[in-house]
Amino acid sequence: MTELMDQLPTVPTILPGGCAVDDRGELSFINGFPLNKFKRFYTVSNHSQGFIRAWHGHMLESKVFFVLNGSILACAVKMSEKDSPDKDQVVERKVLSSKSPSGFFIPAGYANGFMSLTEDAQLMVFSNTTLEESQGDDYRFPFDYWNPWEVVPR
Repeated sequence: MTELMDQLPTVPTILPGGCAVDDRGELSFINGFPLNKFKRFYTVSNHSQGFIRAWHGHMLESKVFFVLNGSILACAVKMSEKDSPDKDQVVERKVLSSKSPSGFFIPAGYANGFMSLTEDAQLMVFSNTTLEESQGDDYRFPFDYWNPWEVVPR
């Protein structure tokens, strides 16, 4: 992931992490995470399993999703237009879990959303813009504008 240090990807990308466990406890990490590219972070948790927060798009802002606790279904979809994007765009679906640390990078020009898969899911979101910079770069769509939320039986 060293290429991320110079330039952020232009497509949704998993930032691999890991977990070290010994007799003292656990340490989770994403060593290739380019922290110097991000300006703020916030956490999000839902009150119930299966709750969906979507869709929130940006043309200038990029984000990284990192699960602190539990598991989520994270989704990203390219916004062909900012006001009425194509509903037939392919949605990137990623299951993220605190048991398998990784980040999900969502570039500018994409809408994002997530669904809690566990009661205890807690998401940390990193943004490459300040809150002031993100104002006016905020495009919202109903949770089912794209509808990738069904858990697929295997």
